[in-house]
Amino acid sequence: MRVLRWLLVIVLILAAYPAWLAFSIWRQSHHDELHPADAIVVLGAAQYNGIPSPVFKARLNHAEFLYNNGFSQTVIVTGGKEPGDRFTEAQSARKYLVDHGIPNDRILGQNVGRNTLESLKSVHDVAVKHDIHSVLLVSDPLHGERIKTIASDLGFHPVYASPDSYVDLNRSRTTKAGELLHETASLLLYKLLKR
Repeated sequence: MRVLRWLLVIVLILAAYPAWLAFSIWRQSHHDELHPADAIVVLGAAQYNGIPSPVFKARLNHAEFLYNNGFSQTVIVTGGKEPGDRFTEAQSARKYLVDHGIPNDRILGQNVGRNTLESLKSVHDVAVKHDIHSVLLVSDPLHGERIKTIASDLGFHPVYASPDSYVDLNRSRTTKAGELLHETASLLLYKLLKR
């Protein structure tokens, strides 16, 4: 009986940590940390033959808003490409932002990174070359906690997150719940492996 109680306690503890992570992710998703930084960093997303997907456009539009409102004079775009793609996510992002009035010389980019960790590591490489320390990260709301955690671990300081808006994307509650589950699992895996 005593062993069963201890097993129950262990199971409850193991369940509590992911629940706490999920709450942290949800809380961060509702917090817009509008703050000046050395660079605005836009996390990549799908693009189709050089044209950003609706999700990517939402991120880029928000980065444009932040740039135009003086939060930083440098934008870093990220993202590689899938096999068969002609353009990287970073290339399509740069073109989109230039077409929307941001000068090309204010945009830095890395055409590598097929996931969040790889992309942020490539951002770190760019940042070192350009003496960038503080970052204002732009991605989906539920992505904020994970990208802040990784960026902090890479040595950026301070780190802020300013999420794009779900308003124009019409995401259902089911979709958002799935994204929360994905982010919780991804953050848990990152914290366990730290790579």
